Amino acid sequence: MSTEPDKQQTKGFTDAEKAAMQERSRELKAEARAAKNRAAGESDVLAKIAEMSQPDRTIAERLHAIITQAAPTLWPKTWYGMPAYAKDGKVVCHFQSADKFKTRYSTLGFSDVANLDDGAMWPTAYALKELSAVEEERIVALLKKALG
Repeated sequence: MSTEPDKQQTKGFTDAEKAAMQERSRELKAEARAAKNRAAGESDVLAKIAEMSQPDRTIAERLHAIITQAAPTLWPKTWYGMPAYAKDGKVVCHFQSADKFKTRYSTLGFSDVANLDDGAMWPTAYALKELSAVEEERIVALLKKALG
């Protein structure tokens, strides 16, 4: 076993790590704008959605419409490169596209700020492969409970 440092480690951050740091830096600036200006946050969210491939883009567009209509008190913003919706600056829910982490489905996730408590255990993320009227109704009910 060699005691020499790994060549990758001596070079510093990987290109992917550098890109992630740059993205987070841009996002922090965007979050500061979005905290003061709802339109700026919405613009950032719509730009992230536009970057998505299908079918994630269609799901994200519909989800954005559902959330902004059913929960107008939530402010759109980006959160770790994902469309998110916040109350008093704290993320309540977010959409994670399947492409983000190369998974087989997209996810609608809720943070601990969401009031979804149901006994000692409850779901905080929901897999989304498509959005029909049934899923839309369930999402609206979840949003109402989360903000309850």
